[in-house]
Amino acid sequence: MELRQLSYFVAVAEELHFGRAAERLHIVQSAVSQQIQRLERELGAELFDRSPRRVRLTGAGERLLPEARAVLAAAERARAAVAAPAGLRIGTSTGLGAHLDRVLDAFARRAPGVPVELFSLPAAERLARVAGGRLDAAFVRAVEPVPGVRIRPLWPDPLVAAVPATHPLAGRAEIGVEELAGLRLALVGRRTNPALVDLVVGACRAAGFEPLPGPSTGSLQDTLASIGTLPHSRLRSSGGTPMLWTVVYASQARVLHSPRVAFVPFRAPGLALTTGLAVPAAAPSPHLADLLLACNDHGS
Repeated sequence: MELRQLSYFVAVAEELHFGRAAERLHIVQSAVSQQIQRLERELGAELFDRSPRRVRLTGAGERLLPEARAVLAAAERARAAVAAPAGLRIGTSTGLGAHLDRVLDAFARRAPGVPVELFSLPAAERLARVAGGRLDAAFVRAVEPVPGVRIRPLWPDPLVAAVPATHPLAGRAEIGVEELAGLRLALVGRRTNPALVDLVVGACRAAGFEPLPGPSTGSLQDTLASIGTLPHSRLRSSGGTPMLWTVVYASQARVLHSPRVAFVPFRAPGLALTTGLAVPAAAPSPHLADLLLACNDHGS
C-alpha cells in the first residue's frame, strides 16, 4: 500500500467521480483507475461501486476513508516535522538603528527558531516586493500604500540635528531650527526621500529662512565625514565656507560613533516621521502576527 494510492482513493471518494478526481490530482484518469484497482487487489476488497451513471463507496470503502485520511495527515505532519522552518523576509528602512535590534530580539522570543532574512532596499522597491509576495513585510516611513499593501503605523521616529562637534550648538541640550540658518544643509535629493526633505525644508521655512544648500553626498557616512571636516575657524571667518548640518533619526544617532559630529535634539515640538510596517493585504505570512506583536513589545 502506497501513500499515492491512498491519496488517489481519498480524491475519488470525495469527488465520487474518477474524471473529476483526476483533474483535481492533475493526472490522467487512467492512472487514477489503475492505482485504485491495485489498492483493491492488495486489500482484497472492492472500494467503489462503479456504474455508468455514478460512483459510490462500498462498505469497505466507507470504513477505509477515515483511516486513509488519518494516514495522509500523519504523513504531512511527518514532513513538516523535518522540513526547514519557513523564514520571514523583511525589508528594512534607513535609520532604524536600535529599533531593528529590539524588534528582532522580541520576535526571536515569540517565534524561536524562525529564521529572518533582511533586505535593504529603496522604499518603492520594498513596497513592490511586499505587494508581489517577495517580502513578507517591510519597514517604511511616510509613504503612500500601493495596491495589495496595507501599512500599520508603529512609532514616531524623531529627527536630531547633526552638526560639527566644534560648533557652539554641539553642547546644547536642544536647539531650535532657526539656529541653523547660517549653516549649509546637506540632505539627500528629494527624489530619494521626499517625505524627509519636505519635512526638514518646510521646518526651515516655517522658522523664517531658506536653508543654504550643501553638497548632496552618496551616503550618510560621507555626509557625516563632510560635516566633521571643515575647521571651526571657517565658521567665524567672513570669507569662509559655512559649516554643514544634516538630520538623522534619533534611534540611528544612538548607534553612530563620530567624534567630529554632535547630535542635538530639536526643541519640542521636534521633527519626526512615523515608521510603519507594510504588510500584504491578503495571504500574510503565518509569522506576521508574531512580528507585529514584537513591534508592540518594542514600543512598550
